[in-house]
Amino acid sequence: MTVSERGPRERMVFSAAQLIRRDGVSSAGMRDVAVHAQAPRGSLQHYFPGGKEQLVNEAVGWAGRYAGDRVARFVAALPEPKPSALFAEMVRQWTDEYRTTGFEGGCPVAAATVDCAESTESTREAASAAFTTWSGSVAQALAELGVPEERTEALATLMIGTLEGAILIARADRDVRALTTVSRELGPLLDAAVDSAG
Repeated sequence: MTVSERGPRERMVFSAAQLIRRDGVSSAGMRDVAVHAQAPRGSLQHYFPGGKEQLVNEAVGWAGRYAGDRVARFVAALPEPKPSALFAEMVRQWTDEYRTTGFEGGCPVAAATVDCAESTESTREAASAAFTTWSGSVAQALAELGVPEERTEALATLMIGTLEGAILIARADRDVRALTTVSRELGPLLDAAVDSAG
């Protein structure tokens, strides 16, 4: 769905997520969100009576759902249904972005966590819920790919934690090397979980 196909409220949530992933919560002002969303400034108060905190929390929730939904799409499109292939796709979305458009953006959930975990309880809770949503989708996908149920949650946490760390390193280095490294090194461990179950 393109930005123009979204309604004004959805455009503002999407725009907030994009600005947070680029510059963090503190730099994503309400006016900036309205401009990015091509929405009237007055509509912010209408749609988000809780102000910036509400908008940030909804943007974080949207990001968690988006990441979770992508996992299902990745699994459906895998030519070889293996956990390593799923992780490679999760990584590839970032290497493709960084190679194509540069290293401006990171994960909005991670950015909101860094900026607000200690100062804004509702945003910390929104970030926790977003990670839970994403992790749940990864765990479900791993189960579909043959990973034993008792290992899916731990491996999902490992995959997301590894990916988030590699994203930070890639942005700091302005190089995708950390991303390609974690994909290559973690893949065999993930596949071994299936092999050991058989």
